[in-house]
Amino acid sequence: MIRAASAVRQSGHLLGLAAVAVLLAGCAREQPAPEPVRAVRTATVAARPAETRSEHAAEIRARTELALAFQVPGRLRRRHVEAGDAVRAGQPLAELDPQDLALAQSAAQAALQAAEVQAVQAAADLARFEGLRAQGFVSEAELERRRSAARAARAQREQALAQARAQGNQAAYSRLAAPAAGVVTAVMAEPGAVLAAGSPVLRLALDGPRDAVFVVPEDAVASLRALRGRADAAEIRVWGQDAWWPATVREVAAAADPGTRAFQVKAEVGDARVELGQTASVRLRTPADAALRLPLTALREHEGGSAVWRLDPATMTVRLQPVAVAGVDGALGVVASGVTAGDEVVTARVHVLAEGQKVLRWGDDAPPAAAR
Repeated sequence: MIRAASAVRQSGHLLGLAAVAVLLAGCAREQPAPEPVRAVRTATVAARPAETRSEHAAEIRARTELALAFQVPGRLRRRHVEAGDAVRAGQPLAELDPQDLALAQSAAQAALQAAEVQAVQAAADLARFEGLRAQGFVSEAELERRRSAARAARAQREQALAQARAQGNQAAYSRLAAPAAGVVTAVMAEPGAVLAAGSPVLRLALDGPRDAVFVVPEDAVASLRALRGRADAAEIRVWGQDAWWPATVREVAAAADPGTRAFQVKAEVGDARVELGQTASVRLRTPADAALRLPLTALREHEGGSAVWRLDPATMTVRLQPVAVAGVDGALGVVASGVTAGDEVVTARVHVLAEGQKVLRWGDDAPPAAAR
């Protein structure tokens, strides 16, 4: 019995040792698989000339727009045109009530006639006193007074004549005519209104060149002033159309608008088929300094920022390099720091790479079987 129990215990120990050996052999065989050598696309970082594009909403206006007004005060009697009417040079546009101006003109004419009579009388008196002086009946002092009176009468006649002419002009100013051919774009007074001299009555857009007018913020003014006169710096497209037409930045306001603090810009539309008041899009191309640009596919998120995989050509391994992105230009990211010109970075499959991983440039020969 004792020998049987000892044999059972010995066999149990042997079975335990065999199980441990099996386990150890299994652990020895399980080794981590090496990272595969992946084929990746790469690009060399280079500084490229940049171009910033911006688009603005604009309104088509005439190059020359006039606010027409009467030169004299009065009550608006009649207006001959409405907004949108095309007018020719010299065409009557509006007129004031001429009654008061006609009375003033009549008074000026009467004053002129009185001054002429006084001048004639003074000239006749002078001639008579010169004869009396020659005969010795009057003194030289009296004759000099008559000469002074004649000169004063002539001056009063000239003054009355000038006033009569000015009043005649005032009467003519009661009629408002078009200074040139154009289109009435706004009506600012209705018949019956009492107007002061210079109060706008109509706004007239003269025939001729057309401009696209838009506004830009203060930080864009310097670059726009550098674009003035450049034929390839701007394009215009009327809303509802597909064609883009070349335009030229003609004028940039010298001061900001007091209300909006924006600067007004005028671009000449050239041969574009536009109508007054249409809304258009103006696209500007502003050259910028050369900058490092990478495809957006090369960037990946890293610790709340951006990073790229930089390739070491000597070892054909990749290292994660944090970068600072300054902006986006289409499908490219503008890199401010982190890489330099000449660095080779991975531009595809960045999400499957690991630090220090061996890689193969896309299109190179496959690695040997041992490496794979």
